[in-house]
Order: sequence, then structure tokens, then C-alpha cells
Amino acid sequence: MNRITRKFSIFVMAIFLLFATKIYSQESQNLGFDTLNNKIEHLQSEFNLFKNLKISGYIQAQYQIADSAGIKTYAGKDFPAGVDKRFSLRRGRIKFAYSTELTQYVLQFDVTENQFATKDAYVRFTEPWAKTISLQAGIFDRPFGYEIDYSSSLRESPERSRFTQTLFPGERDCGAMLVFQLPKTSPLNFIKIQGGMFNGIGPSAPDFDKYKDFIGQIMLTKSFFNEKLKVGLGASYYNGGFATATKYVYKDIVTTANGAKAYKVDSTTYAKGNEVKREYMGIDCQITYDSPIGITTLRGECIQGKQPGTNASSASPTSALSGDVYIRNFNGYYVYFVQNIAKTKHQLVLKYDMYDPDKDVTGSEIGILSTEKNKNKIVTNAGDVKFSTLGFGWIYHWDSNVKIMAYYDMVKNESTKLAAYSKDLKDNVFTLRVQYKF
Repeated sequence: MNRITRKFSIFVMAIFLLFATKIYSQESQNLGFDTLNNKIEHLQSEFNLFKNLKISGYIQAQYQIADSAGIKTYAGKDFPAGVDKRFSLRRGRIKFAYSTELTQYVLQFDVTENQFATKDAYVRFTEPWAKTISLQAGIFDRPFGYEIDYSSSLRESPERSRFTQTLFPGERDCGAMLVFQLPKTSPLNFIKIQGGMFNGIGPSAPDFDKYKDFIGQIMLTKSFFNEKLKVGLGASYYNGGFATATKYVYKDIVTTANGAKAYKVDSTTYAKGNEVKREYMGIDCQITYDSPIGITTLRGECIQGKQPGTNASSASPTSALSGDVYIRNFNGYYVYFVQNIAKTKHQLVLKYDMYDPDKDVTGSEIGILSTEKNKNKIVTNAGDVKFSTLGFGWIYHWDSNVKIMAYYDMVKNESTKLAAYSKDLKDNVFTLRVQYKF
């Protein structure tokens, strides 16, 4: 229990004791000792509820500078037209978690200058016999990879990687999953297996079709050399889909007569309302070593699969599509290097991430017009452009509550035949952030 929570508990205890004293002074003449004792026990029982309730949260205030005004970015929300500098409240979280030995109830909200949103709302309970299998249901993080579940209050970069934000908008989803993990007393506690069914559209949007998505994950986490070395490994799988709005589904990149790359339309296999599949496979690894020069962390994750999207974007939909569907073979990855400077409060961060929404075409092939009419949909859109980001930053832990971050994202897109992507865009972003966490 942290310092603020202890102070809050002491304050509540004082209120209850004063209330109990008042009851005693007012009613001791009229009530018997047993009746008064029952009231005191009742008050104590209610106070014990606070032992199971944990309130936590954090707030992130930041100032950002973009290379040019009105850019689209994954370093927070897009910059408005005409704006290249901004103050914003990136996250303002408050979390309530009520836990007993076998159950947990969680609510988390996000409050910023733009929204009040529900982030988590779920219940979890564990079977009482072997205490090994748990059921979790509601709105919570998708069990895929490492970065999704890694808290934004702890993450060493301002935002998650581009592929994470593209494929898993909002990180969370509404669904239910089973979790298998032996108790902490077991030597096999380092193995965790979880999997479940989800709507597949994110945490806040209403579902728009009958199809549900499966997500499964296996994680291994182990410490060595008296906790000096910590190693984590994970493998994840996603299998789902959503309903089409038309019968036209474009897939299978082909080469036309003049050498242009194009999508081949499939209007015979699909009908309006049919499911278009999305399938991802990912692996992740984390290594942390505590040495005299400080704690060193290496963290990486890679993913590949098939992603249905629109002509202009490969992002997973959060509402029903209105046009044709384009299926792309994609891949992506990120790598973190984090170095604590000895026993000081300083950290240095280096991160590289890449997302290629269509690995079947290169930048030089995107945007080449075809001489064949009405046969193929030509690859001439932003939905196929590959991006990479090199980020580096400095973190200073002021105290146990306050963290200051200075971070610079250098974003690079591949050059294409498209006018909008004929050269690298000026969309780098500098972020200066202060976080308070309790």
C-alpha cells in the first residue's frame, strides 16, 4: 500500500472512530453493552472493506512540437490544421480495484481535455480448488504481445508502436477469456496461458456484426541469479474477422502487362455481409539485467499476418465499413534499449519500430498506373506505405511519484510514386512530458 493510500486509510479510520465514539456517548445510556458492541463490530466490518480497495492513477501533461503543421501522427492524436505546437493532457487515469483472494473487480477511467472515457471495466474470479484457472470478462487489454498490456505509466516511450496502434486501436476490447497459471508456490508459476473471444472492434464502439475474434497467448517469465537477470518470452495468435459492406474484396497482388502491381478483385467468393478473415502471429522477448552500471533492458516484439482494411488504410475498423475491402499481408516489429544510469534517477531510451502494411509491394511500385482497365485495382494509396520510427529520449524520476520525459520521434516513410508520398514527410515530433502517479 503506497503512502497516499495509507494516509487515506488513516483518515477514514479516524472518521469511523469518531463516529463510533459519538454513538457510544449518545446511546450508552439507552442501549445494552451487547447492542453497542454489535454496532462497533459492524463499523469495523465496513472499515475492513477498504483493505481490499485500491485506488491508483496517473496524469500525463505534455508539450509537443511537430516538424510541420497539421501532421498525421502516432505520437498522440493528429495535429489540427495550422497547429505545430500544442499543450495537451495525454492521459488522466483513475483506477479502482477491489480484490479478494479469489476475485477482482476493476474500473478505470480516462479524463482529458477532450474526453471522459471508460478504459477498463471487468470482473475476474478464480476457481477455489487448485486456484489455477481464472475467468475474466468485460473490457480489458487484448492478450496479445507485450506492449499492449505494458502500462502507459511505465512505458519508456510516449506512445505504443505504430503497428500496435494500427492493428489494436484502443488496446482493449470487450470479451471474455480464461487464464491458466499455477499458484506462486508452484515451481511452474512462470508459465501463463490465456485465451478468449472478443468483439474485435475496440473498447468503446458497439459491435456491428455477428463475428467474434479469438486471441490466445503463452508467456514464460523467469528470474535468475538472485533476481539480477529476468527473462520473458511470449507467443500470441489472433484469428477473427468482420463483415463486408460489399461483395468486392481485393487481394492477391498481381503484376499487370506494363509491370504495375495491382490488387486482384474477388467478387465470386464473397457476398455482402460475409466474413473477411484477419490473422496475426507474434512473438516477444524481454531481458533485464541489473549490473553495476545500472539496469539494462532489451525488449522486442515482431508480428506478421493478414489484415483486411480499406483502400486508404490498413487500420482495424472500429465501426462498420461502407466500401470495398482490401486484404494485405503485413509485418512489423519494435526494439527497445533502456539503460538506467547506475543508481541515479536517470534513464536513457532508444527505440526503433517498423510497420509495413503490404509486404508484397515496395515503395517504388506503389502508385504506378496500369494500362489494364476494369480488371484490377491499382496499388495507388497510402494504405500500402511502409513507415519506420527511430525514437530516443531521456527520463528523470524526480521522486516515487513524478517522472519527467523528453523524447524525439524521427518518422520515415518509404518513397513512392504517389504525390503525397514521393519523399519523406516532415512529421517528426518532440514530446516533453511530466507524469504524476500514485
